[in-house]
Amino acid sequence: MKADIHPEYREVVFHDVTSDFKILTRSTLASKETTTWEDGNEYPLVKVEISSASHPFYTGKHKVVDTGGRIDKFQRRYQQK
Repeated sequence: MKADIHPEYREVVFHDVTSDFKILTRSTLASKETTTWEDGNEYPLVKVEISSASHPFYTGKHKVVDTGGRIDKFQRRYQQK
């Protein structure tokens, strides 16, 4: 393998902002933000919107997110007259 062409593989904290779940794992993602983990060390912080702690498939909880009134628009269009 060629030297100095691979990204740095290091420990990173992923933070699920919807459920406030954090996990320390290894990744090549880079981030300018940092956070202090439970062990007292400082790690890069990567914020995500969905993780296993908030995804409906893993939690068993289905959430309907209505953006822009699409559900109301659908119900008005196809309501029984």
